Amino acid sequence: MYNDDSKFPGNVDVTELPWVEKYRPILMKDVIGNEDVVSRLQIIAQKGNMPNMLLSGPPGIGKTTSILCLANELLGPHAKNAVLELNASDDRGIDVIRNTIKTFAQTKVTLPPGRQKIVILDEADSMTSGAQQALRRTMEIYSNTTRFALACNTSNKIIEPIQSRCTILKYSKLSDKTILKRLLEICKLEGVNYNLEGLEAIIFTAEGDMRQAINNLQSTFTGFSFVNAENVYKVCDQPSPTAVTKILDDCYNYRVDEALMGLTELWEKGYSAMDIITTMFRVVKFNNEWPEGQKLDFIKEIGFAHMKILEGISTHLQLIGLVSRLCMLSEIN
Repeated sequence: MYNDDSKFPGNVDVTELPWVEKYRPILMKDVIGNEDVVSRLQIIAQKGNMPNMLLSGPPGIGKTTSILCLANELLGPHAKNAVLELNASDDRGIDVIRNTIKTFAQTKVTLPPGRQKIVILDEADSMTSGAQQALRRTMEIYSNTTRFALACNTSNKIIEPIQSRCTILKYSKLSDKTILKRLLEICKLEGVNYNLEGLEAIIFTAEGDMRQAINNLQSTFTGFSFVNAENVYKVCDQPSPTAVTKILDDCYNYRVDEALMGLTELWEKGYSAMDIITTMFRVVKFNNEWPEGQKLDFIKEIGFAHMKILEGISTHLQLIGLVSRLCMLSEIN
C-alpha cells in the first residue's frame, strides 16, 4: 500500500487521493486474492523473464494492479520511463498501435540486464479488429525489447493470433473474506467508524469487486461519518436486501398480496427494475434456508425476467408478473 509521500512524484498530496489509489498495492506481496495467479507472477518477478500476457476477469479484481506491481519489481526505478499504460477503450483504433505503441517500442531506455519495456493495455477487449491485427505484428517485431500485458473482461473478444502469443491468466472475483480483510485495514488506517453490518453491506453491493468496495466505503464515510448498512444502501442507491428478502419470503410462503405490496413500495421509492432484479438474484443465491430445488426454480424465473428487462421491458408490470410466477411456484410445491 501507499503509506508515505515518497511513493508519488512531484507535489501529489497522499491525503487527497481517493482511497482506491491511496491503498493500491505497489509490490506483488501486497496483492491479495487470486493466489494461484499472483504466485505465478511472483515467480516471473524473481526470474525476470516476462512473457506477453493476457489477463481476463471481472472488473475491480486486481488485473491492472498486479501487472503494475510486477513492472515495479522487474524494472525498479526505471519503471517510470519503461512502462506505457493505455486504456484501450479510449485509445482503441489502429492509429494508436501504429503511432503511440510503436514509437514507445522503438524508444531506447536504460534497463537492468535481461529486462524489457512493458506496454499495459487495459480494456483490451474494446480494441477494434484492425487495431488487434496491427498489434499482433507489433508484438512480433519488438519482442526483443518490449513485452505486452493485455487486461480484459472477456478473453473471447481478443483475436486468436494474439491469444496464441500470450500467456493467459484468468482472474476470478474476490472472496468476501478477502475484501473484508482489506476493508478492515483501511478502516484502521483512516479511523473509519463502522459496524459489522455496514461492512457486510459493502461486500454485498461490491459483488467481488475490490475497487467498488473501497469506493463505497469512502463515499459512505465521507457522506455520513459512520458506516452502517442503512447508510451504505443510501450511498449505493440499491434496494435493501432486507426488503427484498421480505418480498421473496412472502412469495415462498404464498403471501401474494404482501409480496406485491412490498414490491410496489420499492418501485415507488424510485428503484429501477434492474436494481430490484439483481438484488433478488443475490438474495436467493445466498439463502441457506430454502431447499435447493426451490432456490433453483426461483433463480430460473428471475433469470427469465432479467433477460426481458435487458431487452428494454423494465416496467412495474414486468416485476409484478415475476412476483406472481414466484408465488405460483410456491403454490405448486
